[in-house]
Amino acid sequence: MHSHTSPLYLKRTWLDKIETLGNKIPDITVLFFFATLACILLSSFLSSVTFDYVHPLTQEPIQIVNLLSSTQLMTFFGSMVNNFVNFPPLGVVIVATLGIGIAEGSGYINAALTKLLSFIPLYAVTPSVIFIGILAHVASDSAYVILMPMSAYIFYKTGKHPLAGIAAGFAGLAGGFTASYTPSIIDPILAGFTESGARLLDPSYKVNVLCNYFYSLSSTFAVIAICWYITDKIVEPRLTTSLPVNVKQTAPSNAAFSALDNRAFRVANLALVTLLVLFVALFIPDNSLFRAPDGTLTSPDAPAMRLIVPLFLLFFAVPGLIYGFASKRFSSAKDVTYSMEKICLSLVSFIVFSFFCAQFLYCFGRSNIGSLIALSGAEALKTLNMPEQLTLLGVIFLTACLNLVITSSSSKWAILAPILVPMLMAVGLSPELTQAAFRISDSAVNVSTPLFAFYPLILSFMQRYCSNAGIGTLVSMMLPYTFGLLVVLTLMLYLFWGFNIPLGFNSGYTYPPQ
Repeated sequence: MHSHTSPLYLKRTWLDKIETLGNKIPDITVLFFFATLACILLSSFLSSVTFDYVHPLTQEPIQIVNLLSSTQLMTFFGSMVNNFVNFPPLGVVIVATLGIGIAEGSGYINAALTKLLSFIPLYAVTPSVIFIGILAHVASDSAYVILMPMSAYIFYKTGKHPLAGIAAGFAGLAGGFTASYTPSIIDPILAGFTESGARLLDPSYKVNVLCNYFYSLSSTFAVIAICWYITDKIVEPRLTTSLPVNVKQTAPSNAAFSALDNRAFRVANLALVTLLVLFVALFIPDNSLFRAPDGTLTSPDAPAMRLIVPLFLLFFAVPGLIYGFASKRFSSAKDVTYSMEKICLSLVSFIVFSFFCAQFLYCFGRSNIGSLIALSGAEALKTLNMPEQLTLLGVIFLTACLNLVITSSSSKWAILAPILVPMLMAVGLSPELTQAAFRISDSAVNVSTPLFAFYPLILSFMQRYCSNAGIGTLVSMMLPYTFGLLVVLTLMLYLFWGFNIPLGFNSGYTYPPQ
């Protein structure tokens, strides 16, 4: 019998307490409703207070806008529809899900995963899911729609806990925003804000889009290792004992494939490969229509970046259609539209949540409360006057705290870069190093904050297997990954710094460059 003072018992005890407490939190949609009300009331109170903080971009003093004033209330109610329609994850999720619905309704996804599982040995399932998660971050927000149910299904089919699969995929995907094999749309976005911040002190300073690439590539090994350990040694053992699977009907059919199914699968895969080759061939030329005016593919202005979600729709719909009709699972266009309608039913709770979350984000930004929180935290760090190693650690922890309430990396960095980048340049640290420090906590904390926009969607995937899973279940499941990712990514950064290994292209550690 295990002692009640064993490390495993203690780990389970405090995680169980977090889960119990978290599950007592109201439904996340209700939570955002009350958060919106609190933001409006707080803005009314703070609007009469004078703050000394100056916004680094506008150079104007931070003034909280009173959202309870008649003008602001009319503006708020008049913009509700636009807030909802323009909520970033909403369109991404719906468009990507339509393609997935076709591929799922036709049986193509089930066939692909079943055949994939036959090639993955049991011991490699966990690292394979994490590896796929790291790769999937290039798909931006649509990766959550694709990766979570796939990871759960892979674990379920191999006899492992499906929620552990969601945890591993989620952790790999979050880690992928810092530890990555390929550049993604977030790289040019962050680099642009970093360069703008640096030019407040040095007008001629330039930041390479891939200024953190070498660090990101090397960190993938550490991310896979720590997430693998946490999944197999902490998360899955706890889930197995505390949250058994109780929704059996979610498992897809394991029926043997007929000759017709195998032939349909080969034809569908051939079509998918043909599509991939075609688009790669279209991307390569220097004058490609998919490139931005400056010739890059990864720039936010590049059509290739703006077409990521429609391309995912295409890459799922085409093989799904071919497989469905070739295998006789689809007999008419009505079957195709039904498959899209059926999968969209799973998004109802997410769509409702999106409405309330969009209103909260509007109020939080419009009131300037978000800017005040970021600026006050950064100023507090600045006044501590710590050694450069501790200062950088402070940046990591500051971002970690801010990430609990502002989950958008671009929004946070738009505010923090003009403050932190020149501040650290003044003490001799490069903008590229500051950006790398920011990305660490931005990656690690997203997985364990209930304010993360995709939490309700992930929770809906969890409830397909465990109907009583709640917010506390997801938070307690992901907290070990937050601590693990924070530790290993920080150690990797200090290792690079200690041995003076370049963080990326045209990237150093000191300012001015030596």
